[in-house]
Amino acid sequence: MKIVLIGYMGSGKTAVGKILAHELQIPFMDLDAEIEKQLGCSISQIFSDKGEIYFRKQENIVLQRLLAENENFVLATGGGTPCYGNTLEMLLNNKEITTIYLKVSLQTLEARLFSDKEKRPLLAHIDTTEALNDFIRKHLFERSYFYNQAGLVVENEGSLNQTVSKIRAALL
Repeated sequence: MKIVLIGYMGSGKTAVGKILAHELQIPFMDLDAEIEKQLGCSISQIFSDKGEIYFRKQENIVLQRLLAENENFVLATGGGTPCYGNTLEMLLNNKEITTIYLKVSLQTLEARLFSDKEKRPLLAHIDTTEALNDFIRKHLFERSYFYNQAGLVVENEGSLNQTVSKIRAALL
């Protein structure tokens, strides 16, 4: 079973993914952590030194390797992962993969991301909640097309355990 979680940054992909993997007794992987391990530096450093286009190419390469090398897992992707290159097509066309979009409201994303923005390269320059709201709104408009193509759409507004229960029920 290969489960790939997609959704905007702050949607809970890593938190939900860890619990889901534990309950399913399969490995959990975080795509950003795997990229950092492969390239030997942080995502922020990659963005700073090489730019987003380089990062997206490396992201696709690492994702392809993970999909080929592993049989069972829950994978948390980055917020932009399904929106670049052939990544979404690659995920959707592989019958072994279940893609799950963790959908979260704009208000929830704003609350989760504002205090955490320094750790996120795309948000580090934003200094007000209004600017963050505008940024998220624009990104969600652009990315929703990709996210909504997932095999399963699950709202992640309640507790993590509630979200995991919804996913498990849908997978059975």
